[in-house]
Amino acid sequence: MPEPDFENRTVLVTGGSRGIGRACCVRLAQAGARVAINYHSRSDDALEAAKLVEAAGAEAMTVQANVADPGSVEAMVAAVNERLGPIDMLVNNAGVFEYVTHESTTLEHWQRTIDVNLTGLYLVTWAVKDQMIERGFGRIVNMSSISALRARPYGIAYAASKAGVVAFTKSASDALIPYNIRINAVAPGLIDTEILEGVDQATLDRIVAETPMKRIGQTDEIADVVHFLLSEASRFMMGQVLVASGGRVMLP
Repeated sequence: MPEPDFENRTVLVTGGSRGIGRACCVRLAQAGARVAINYHSRSDDALEAAKLVEAAGAEAMTVQANVADPGSVEAMVAAVNERLGPIDMLVNNAGVFEYVTHESTTLEHWQRTIDVNLTGLYLVTWAVKDQMIERGFGRIVNMSSISALRARPYGIAYAASKAGVVAFTKSASDALIPYNIRINAVAPGLIDTEILEGVDQATLDRIVAETPMKRIGQTDEIADVVHFLLSEASRFMMGQVLVASGGRVMLP
């Protein structure tokens, strides 16, 4: 279990009710942070995540918001500020993904994917950055994907959105580091979440076979990387993308 190095810090995790987001909430709670758990529609899942955060000894709140809607994001940040105090750390985890062929990649699908995965990340970051600038402290981790780093013929919009996350991370990090705001990203491989429900067994077997570690990743393994990037253990890192894929993608 991590040392309580985030005491008196408030963290907002978007898409925090399930999967990687929930694991991040629990890990950061174990590190002593107050945790705001954003969700879009599954309030029951968010409440369950809050119980896990509280069981880890941290204060929790759930906050509904559509990260692709500016007004919703503004209201979310205001609610967190009022309940838990200014946001010190942000995990931009909310996202959507579908296995879609090029024939089925409609403008509607493209726009929804970009709106949530990339525009949503921008909206939430911009909603918290001014308070971070004012206080001279901020730590942000963005959730990318190995889809940003390799061909994804059955997820063109998703791959494009996650590649945008990489570029956003590098550029925003360089712009905001003068204010002691560090921004980094994580690029997970296939992780054991609800996303696997839409993947047939043959595809899963193929992915495992081409993964050097010969297994699918676990949500807590990604949460460990997020915790590291938010912590002072990574204090000389900015604008980086850490790949956690069991070796399926290796950066130079």
